[in-house]
Amino acid sequence: MNEMEDLFGEARRAADDLYQLRDTYFPANPADKISELQRKSDLALSLLDSLPLEQRRSPIQRATYEYLKGKILDVFPDYRKEAEDHLSKAVKLNPSLADAWLCLGNCIWKKGDLASAKNCFTLALSKGSNKEILCQLSMLERRMAQGSENQAEIVEESIQRAKKAITLDVKDGNSWYSLGNACLTSFFVTGSWDHSKLLQSLKAYQNAEKDERMKSNPDLYFNCATVNKYLENYERALSGFEAAALKDPGLNAVEEVQKIVNLLNKLESLSKGQARAKRHAALASSRAADNLNPMYKSISIDTLSEGLNKAVAVVGKVLLFVKHESVAPLYYLVCDSNQLCCVLSVYGISNDAIKEGDLLTLLEPYYRHVDFSWKGKCYQFKSIRVDFLEQLLVNGKALDSHQAVRTSIYAQHKP
Repeated sequence: MNEMEDLFGEARRAADDLYQLRDTYFPANPADKISELQRKSDLALSLLDSLPLEQRRSPIQRATYEYLKGKILDVFPDYRKEAEDHLSKAVKLNPSLADAWLCLGNCIWKKGDLASAKNCFTLALSKGSNKEILCQLSMLERRMAQGSENQAEIVEESIQRAKKAITLDVKDGNSWYSLGNACLTSFFVTGSWDHSKLLQSLKAYQNAEKDERMKSNPDLYFNCATVNKYLENYERALSGFEAAALKDPGLNAVEEVQKIVNLLNKLESLSKGQARAKRHAALASSRAADNLNPMYKSISIDTLSEGLNKAVAVVGKVLLFVKHESVAPLYYLVCDSNQLCCVLSVYGISNDAIKEGDLLTLLEPYYRHVDFSWKGKCYQFKSIRVDFLEQLLVNGKALDSHQAVRTSIYAQHKP
C-alpha cells in the first residue's frame, strides 16, 4: 500500500491543491475562478494520466486512479457525468474507498438526486467515523429538510451529525461551522423562533472562527452576520456582511448591508416623528392596561430592562407597519401610554395578524436600546422583540395558531 501511495501521491496532492483553490479563491469575476479551476484540473489530470499503465493494473490501483480522476473532474460547481462515471468505477473496484464514496455523493447531489447522495455518504461513513463525511451528511440533511413534512426532525438529525463530528476533533472549524448552520436552519424550520437556537448558532460560528483554516470561508462570515441580524446585533451584522463581501464579491453580502442600512434609517426616522399619533395612542394604551391579567405587571417602555423582562407586560398601540426588504421579522412602530415609541419586531406570525391601530399587549418582552454608529451615521432607538405567538395579545385577544408561519430561510451552503 505504501508503494501505491508513492505512485499516486503527487496526483493526490494535485487534487487536494485543486480543492484548496476551489474553497479559498473568490475573484470579483466568478468566470475567472472557473478558468483557473479548469487550468489546474487539466494539469492534475495530465499528471494522473502520466502514470505508466503497468502501475494501474491491479483493482486497487485502478480504483485509486478512477477515484482521483473523478474527484478532479468534479471540482466544478456543475454536475459532470464523466466525474460520476469514474467515481462509480472506483467504488465498484474498491468498495472500502471512503473518500471515493464521499466524492460520488457530492457529485450525485449536484444533479439533484439527494436520496442517492445520502446513500453514498452513509456508505462512506460505514467505513469508519469521519468528520468530513459527517459534515457533508449534516449539510445534505438540511437541504433534504426543505419542503419536507418532517423538517424539524431532519434538521435535528443534521445537528446531531455536526455534534458527532465535533467529538472527533473539537478544534475542527468546519465541524463547528456545520453545527452553526444546522442551528440557524433549526431556528427557522421549527416554527418556534427559539432565541436560544440563534445563540447556539452564534457560539458555534465563533468556535469555527478560532480555526485559522476557516478565515478564508466567506460563507462563515455571511452566516454569522445573518445570525447577528436576527439577534438584532445590527452593528456586528453589518461588519460581518462587509467582511463576507470582501472575501467573496459573488455573495449578495453588499445587498444585505444596504438592506440593513435602509431598515435602520427608516426605523430611526419613524421613531422620532408621529407626535399627534402618539397622543391618541397614549390614551388608548392607558385604557387597555387597566384590563391586564394580574399575573403581569404593566410597565412603560422606559422602565424595561435590557434583555428578557419576566412577569411584566407593555401595552401599546400600533402606529405603523414598517415595510422593509427582508422576509422576517415583521416590524411595527408601537406607542405606549406615556407617548413613548419603540420598534417592535415580531417573528413567526402572518403579516395580516397585526394591523395599524391595533392595541397590543406584549408579555415578557425582550428589550434592547439600539445605540451605535455606522459609517458616520448614529442610530438610536428603543426595540422590543417577540419570538412566540403566546407573548402577544391583539386587542386583548390571543392569536389563533393558524396565524403562525414558518419562513424558508436557510444557511448559505454549497455541495
